[in-house]
Amino acid sequence: MAGVLLGRSLLAVFAHPDDESLACGGLLARCADEGMRITLVCATRGEDGRDATGGGSAEPLAVRRVRELAAAADILGVDSVKVLDFEDGMLPWVDGDDLQERIAEQIVRLAPDVVVTFDEDGLYWHPDHIAIHRATRAAVATRGANGPALYYASVPEGQMRALVDGVRDRLTTPVTILGVDDVDAIGTLSPPPTLVLDVKAYAARKLAALVCHATQTHGGPFWVMTDDDAIRYLGVEQLRRAHVGNTTATILEQLRS
Repeated sequence: MAGVLLGRSLLAVFAHPDDESLACGGLLARCADEGMRITLVCATRGEDGRDATGGGSAEPLAVRRVRELAAAADILGVDSVKVLDFEDGMLPWVDGDDLQERIAEQIVRLAPDVVVTFDEDGLYWHPDHIAIHRATRAAVATRGANGPALYYASVPEGQMRALVDGVRDRLTTPVTILGVDDVDAIGTLSPPPTLVLDVKAYAARKLAALVCHATQTHGGPFWVMTDDDAIRYLGVEQLRRAHVGNTTATILEQLRS
């Protein structure tokens, strides 16, 4: 497999630090290990998020979250991280086509074989996530059939509920997943995937990357999970092939479960 993936490239586009680890951390780790060059674009610094650590640090949350993102990316094998510095919580209302254009710039610069971003449900209908989905789709569409292949990542419905139920007896704080109070919203009504991936061999790294995002995970379900839990609850990821960009068969199809 490494011979096939070696020299190929993947661009992941997400809204906040931690999105990458939850949506497709296993995919990123697997592709990196098998020879692909991985670039991660994060549109914001996540400064509008909660601080699960209690906010005792004098350092701004945005600074801490970008540092957490770098640590998670290192664990997953990401080669390069680019933070676009848009305002957290405001992506649906950025001026004009600026978001799309900034993503398009990265696509032109990197010429990736594959782009991965949120599906239209934004994991759990988060407005920033949906804005990234739309902007990335539009950016890829402008490249036509000669552009990269585009895949949408979503969380399998019920996966987060099973995870929470599996570790609930170890939790001492109210149950949230990365600040989401309604864990059943994650993956609910997401479009059916076209590609289901077995990432059990990378689940421990996916968990480690999520734990790097301590401002978002401290004291929560990911914080108390073991590597065996990760295999059980994070070992499957799903993607949906978009109808824009290059539509020929791609190297990701060879990773199919």
